Amino acid sequence: MTQPALPHLVVFTGSGISAESGIKTFRASDGLWENHPVEEVATPSGWRRDPERVLDFYNLRREQIRKAKPGAAHKALADLEQAGFKVSIITQNIDDLHERAGSRHVLHLHGEILKARSTVDGRMRYPLPKGGIAMGDICDKGSQLRPDVVWFGESVPLFPEACDIVSEADLLLVVGTSLAVMPAASLLTHVDDDTPCVVIDPNADELSPPGVLALNTTAGEGVPALVKQWKQQGRLWLPEGEMASVGPLRSR
Repeated sequence: MTQPALPHLVVFTGSGISAESGIKTFRASDGLWENHPVEEVATPSGWRRDPERVLDFYNLRREQIRKAKPGAAHKALADLEQAGFKVSIITQNIDDLHERAGSRHVLHLHGEILKARSTVDGRMRYPLPKGGIAMGDICDKGSQLRPDVVWFGESVPLFPEACDIVSEADLLLVVGTSLAVMPAASLLTHVDDDTPCVVIDPNADELSPPGVLALNTTAGEGVPALVKQWKQQGRLWLPEGEMASVGPLRSR
């Protein structure tokens, strides 16, 4: 007899999950990112004004990310996938900590800092296993390379794919994101009406939309605790009130 498939967990992660690995959140309350005005290093206009400054900024960030290690939440999600659950991760983060932890299905909404791309053809991407990008580094079409990240004011080309993934979820887990950056924050509106949603964040009560379960804790504490229970039970369930099973009978 064929065993029913384990349920599909879709995880939407933001800077909070990587902050526990020592990577600073994208934008502080003072509008600065690593002491730089965001408009100067994360917008097309900033790139046009001073591309060398932008490249230097991302080269520094790239080295910081290479030195960082996956946190407990990253590792727990990869462990759940290895246990047989279908786990799809949609992340706003430009680091590779999910992949280094072992997750195999990761969609980077806002790009990947460990890649460069052409300034004339966004389809032309180049891995950066070491080093960074300098002025004069060009693509195969002869154009200057830039970081493969989505800046403020640019479109998010992978958003439709992310919406499709979310629509297939048996449970949506939101970890470490303020749900303030659009269009990413609207992903929750693409979940089926009967799909449970859980937000894990120290400020989850303030961030969670109506009907979403808020767990006020850190990613490093909340995610491993849920994963441990899910692995033991072989299903996804909500940790408060009735244990609302969403699998394996609801497998797709």
